[in-house]
Amino acid sequence: MPMDNIERAILRATGGSDGGPALDEVVYEGYGPGGAAVMAVALTDNRNRTASEIRRAFERQNSKLGSGGSVAWQFEQKGVLTLEAEPDRAEQIALEAIDIGAEDFDLDGSFLEIRCAPEKFEELRRGIEEQGITLTSAEVTMVCKTQTSLSDHDAEMTLRLLDRLEELDDVQRVFTNADFPTEALERYRTSA
Repeated sequence: MPMDNIERAILRATGGSDGGPALDEVVYEGYGPGGAAVMAVALTDNRNRTASEIRRAFERQNSKLGSGGSVAWQFEQKGVLTLEAEPDRAEQIALEAIDIGAEDFDLDGSFLEIRCAPEKFEELRRGIEEQGITLTSAEVTMVCKTQTSLSDHDAEMTLRLLDRLEELDDVQRVFTNADFPTEALERYRTSA
């Protein structure tokens, strides 16, 4: 790719003056089937087009697009690090992570998820990796404060909504507080 194209793309993304449209980050919020909160973060050069596409995705799944702040209060930004280890070792890693600055963790068999404040994320990531531990994933993301349980029917419709939103070109990330029944997730995976 020519360097000129790369520089123009960087200028557009940062709102530079190359004559092209600047990209804006916009958060769309709404409620899915069964009342689950849904947030979609988009990076767009045309807010009207993106809003129309997102509104259509919500409406097709019997959902409602809300106003700014309508569901954001149900989420908080957290650093989330995940890894796999033997259960005894995972528990020891979790306790060491708390000493470094982790706020909480969930241990499910050999799967460990550690959460921390965003400002502690890099220190915690480095501290865990310095112990020779390989992380499965590490990111600062939005975590729901409480979950909304869904029926099988509402779960399937919500999963379709989330997939449709993620397929949109401008949408970068999608978050929900939906608690999906295991059976509904399995059925959806096999039908997709």
